[in-house]
Amino acid sequence: MLSPENFFDLTEFAHSEVFANIPTVWKPLLSLNSYLKTWLFQNKLKQNGVSIAETARIYGHVFMGPGTVVEDGVCIVGPAIIGADCEIRQGAYIRGDCLMGDRCVLGHASELKNSIMLNDAKAPHFAYVGDSILGNNVNLGAGTKLSNLAVSSKKDVESGQRPTIKLQIEGQVVDTGLAKLGAIIGDHAQTGCNAVTNPGTIIGKNSLVYANTSVAKGLVPENSIVKLRQVTEIAKRT
Repeated sequence: MLSPENFFDLTEFAHSEVFANIPTVWKPLLSLNSYLKTWLFQNKLKQNGVSIAETARIYGHVFMGPGTVVEDGVCIVGPAIIGADCEIRQGAYIRGDCLMGDRCVLGHASELKNSIMLNDAKAPHFAYVGDSILGNNVNLGAGTKLSNLAVSSKKDVESGQRPTIKLQIEGQVVDTGLAKLGAIIGDHAQTGCNAVTNPGTIIGKNSLVYANTSVAKGLVPENSIVKLRQVTEIAKRT
């Protein structure tokens, strides 16, 4: 139920091996740094056909596929792999340990950190994507925030470690093994503007999250609609 194959079609994802032999869909985030460094070391490819604005800044080991455009004011910190025909729009920030497939969009004032975006995933406007995985054709509405750290999370005084995020799924407690976990969003799912997912939100394929909704941690089954119910009133101005 929680395996990557239940959330993503990996047949056309160039880095599908990062999901190989993984029992739970969030586990690739634990090994993402190692995968990126190994791939970048083994594939010292020349970057052709990449358009990088003069005011963009790139630090560390970063690979970008042909047709990718990096606009003014972008900051990219490696290790990072960015696929072909991607758009990294003005003012975007890639903050290390990021893997993007082909035709992805990271938009204006959006931040990506320790995350995976499969092919055609988009975070076009004012988004925060931390410790998360976006499936094929996922679209985040403007201002979507994928929160990755519980408000109550405190480091242990002796070990310096934070508690791991635990989920209630079908009546059972599942320990993710991650102190930081944003959202796992299956193929073709969408969020509305200013939606927020709480740390440890797992959203199934083809689901919709209404605008301004705060989604609780845990599993949202595929083909669901997460609705926000509210009442508005228009009064006469005097």
